[in-house]
This record gives sequence, C-alpha cells and structure tokens, in this order.
Amino acid sequence: MTPSPLDDPKTLVSTEWLAAHLKDPDLRVLDASWYLPDAGRNARAEYQVAHIPGARFFDIDEISDQRSTLPHMAPPVEKFMSRMRAMGVGDGHQVVVYDGAGLFSAARVWWTFRLMGKMDVAVLDGGLPKWRAEGREIEDLPPVVRDRHMTVSRQNQLVKDVTQVAHAAKLAQAEVIDARSAARFRGEAPEPRPGLRSGHIPGSKNVPFATVLNADGTMKPAAELKQVFEAAGIDLAKPAITTCGSGVTAAVLSLALERIGHRNHALYDGSWAEWGMYEDLAVAKG
Repeated sequence: MTPSPLDDPKTLVSTEWLAAHLKDPDLRVLDASWYLPDAGRNARAEYQVAHIPGARFFDIDEISDQRSTLPHMAPPVEKFMSRMRAMGVGDGHQVVVYDGAGLFSAARVWWTFRLMGKMDVAVLDGGLPKWRAEGREIEDLPPVVRDRHMTVSRQNQLVKDVTQVAHAAKLAQAEVIDARSAARFRGEAPEPRPGLRSGHIPGSKNVPFATVLNADGTMKPAAELKQVFEAAGIDLAKPAITTCGSGVTAAVLSLALERIGHRNHALYDGSWAEWGMYEDLAVAKG
C-alpha cells in the first residue's frame, strides 16, 4: 500500500507513511502510551516488551511540571529540552508519536511539541494497534540515542489557565469543548479521580473524543470531523478551548480541529482535574 494523500507530517500520518519513512535518518518515533489507573496497564513495561523499531518512550507523567499538584501539566521549557536531548530528539527532526490505545495519549505529546514551537510532529493514525494488526515490524531493543540540540520557543497562546477559561466561558468569547464522555459531562457518572465534583464548565459543549475516531482508532476524515463539531452546536468561526479530565483527550480534539483547518484553538491544561476541585467555580449539569 502507498502512503495516503491525507498524510500530513504536521498533524497525522498513516502506518503506510511511517513504514515508508522509518529508516529516514532525521525521523524520531516516540511511544507516548499512557493509561488511566483503572485500565490496569503499565505503559513503560509494554513499551519494553514491544515497540515500533527505534521508538523512544515519552513518559507523560514524568515529562511534566511536577511542581504542580495537578496531573501531568505541561513541562517547563528547560525540562522539555533536557528530556528531549537525552532522548536524542532535537532540531531538524521529524517526530511521529504513537500510543498503545490507537489514538489517545499520543495527541497530548503532539500538542506539547507544538506548545514548545516544534511543528514537525505528527500522530500515527491508529497507533500501535493498527501497526501490529498489519503485521508490521516491532522490537524490544532500546534505541540508539545520539544527543541533538533543541531550540524551543514556547507558544503561550496554545494553552489556557483556569482564569482565562472562566473569563472566556462567562463572556462566551470562545467555544469550550469538553472531550469527556457524555455521562461525565452531564454529571451522571462519577469522575475517575477522587474528590472531584461532577458536571461541566457552564456554557461548554460536549464532543466525546471517541466521536472523532473510527472504530479502528483512526481519525475520521476532515468533512466528518466538521460534522461532528457542528452537530454538537459548536461555532467553528469562534476560537476554541479544548478540555477533558486532565488534559490528555482534550488534545485529540485539538488535533481534530487542526485537521479541519481551525487554527485558533488552545487547550485548558488543568481541565476537570482543576475545575472540578474548586468549590468557587460554577458547575453545570445535564
């Protein structure tokens, strides 16, 4: 099979594209698998048993701002640079990120690279499950790493804090789009993290991240993505702020927005782990 004409090394590439470019000297592949605690899966252990050849493991929890009490907040610039250098990822590299769920946590790392001003990064459509289902090569060897300098220019407009989100929601300046399940959004299902209230940010709209994906974990084509957002009542002429439980699946919606040409989007990094914790922030249900 030949690479798809829909392949875009700045957003999403197919398994065919990656297979064709796997030996490129300036390609770097990252395994960004991450799972909720109730999944009972150990992402690093699974990586050590089987990964795409040459892949490095990107630990979303460790490569984060650990000064924060919130889970896996975006890392400080210096930490990101040092971790990437240690992984042999730097300037001039094309990065492809995948995960073990299909298309889940890899989008969070795609967004993190873009936050750092690195645009040559794509998510592997369908991830490791699709790669393995097609009988493609895997290995259990550690990668050969050579230092590469990385220049970072943080793009502050791509991330929002709680104050900015509260302001935007109150004034209806942006579409706040929640990637959690419909039951969690409506406040009918408990949050997986203890101590959080149930419900959603007032005025936000619900696009469960699974609705932008096909059954095989690949992302729907642009025309269908547009329909999904519009069906949720989202005005695509407005700026968008994506949110979810802890800032992971929000990035799947950010990737989907980018795929339909919606460039004015940011991610609420604290997401419901933060909003649901503070009693003085309003919560809507239903």
